[in-house]
Amino acid sequence: MCLAVPGRLLERWSDATGLAHGRVAFGAVRREVCLAYTPEAQVGDFLIVHVGFAIQILDEAAAREALGYWLEIGLEMAEQEGGES
Repeated sequence: MCLAVPGRLLERWSDATGLAHGRVAFGAVRREVCLAYTPEAQVGDFLIVHVGFAIQILDEAAAREALGYWLEIGLEMAEQEGGES
């Protein structure tokens, strides 16, 4: 099973070898990701991230749709557990 999460690129930089990296926001969570597969990504872009690699740039409408599904899944899981999200 594969899990890829949408997030927004907050900043980007290159390491000593020239490999692009960035900091991505997933709601309140911030993570460093590798931009090797999406070197054209710019600050503000929405990205799909899988195991620390940005694998696709999304337009804002697609990103918001994907984020809506994540919210829906979280709410369903909370209801199944008897808690609130």
